[in-house]
Amino acid sequence: MVPRNRDELGDRVLTLPNVLSVVRLLGVPLFLWLLLGPHADGWAIVVLAVSGATDWLDGKLARALGQASRLGAFLDPAADRLYIVATLVAFVIRDVVPLWVVVVLLLREVVLATTLLVLRRAGWPPLQVHYLGKAATFLLLYAFPLLLLADGEGSVAAVVQPVAYALTVWGAALYLLAGVFYVVQAVQLLSGRRPAGVEA
Repeated sequence: MVPRNRDELGDRVLTLPNVLSVVRLLGVPLFLWLLLGPHADGWAIVVLAVSGATDWLDGKLARALGQASRLGAFLDPAADRLYIVATLVAFVIRDVVPLWVVVVLLLREVVLATTLLVLRRAGWPPLQVHYLGKAATFLLLYAFPLLLLADGEGSVAAVVQPVAYALTVWGAALYLLAGVFYVVQAVQLLSGRRPAGVEA
């Protein structure tokens, strides 16, 4: 049976899903170097693809092997956010996306980080990842490599460009909406009202 919230998760550290999450985290500096150093966009896309595959695989293995853990529940969304932030910063430096897009999404992260600190001070655990947040992350992690391809020249860039922009817009919109959802949940908890999906 899969635990329904983080309080029911185990304290195991050395598990296969956690190892995969750590590998994903180690890929962040490599990804940044590939984008900003040699501009090896092809290899950067490979790193993103491997990250996406391990993101799916670690959750699948955690459920199949009964290895869900508190550490895993922290590492998985942390790796997602690091890839998103790292990619946005690199894209601004390389003029792939407008600065305002990055500012809006990074402000979302600042608001959520502040919300998390307030919850911890009040004695609440971190909120569970919502399906909206997962969907937004999925869209953005697929949009990023397509944006790299769209930034080039030729017929491939022309074909990929509208798809990349569409995924980016939808992913960003859902990402912001998920942020609003988390803040609303936090306010309900802090005001003494338990939101749906949060158990005692």
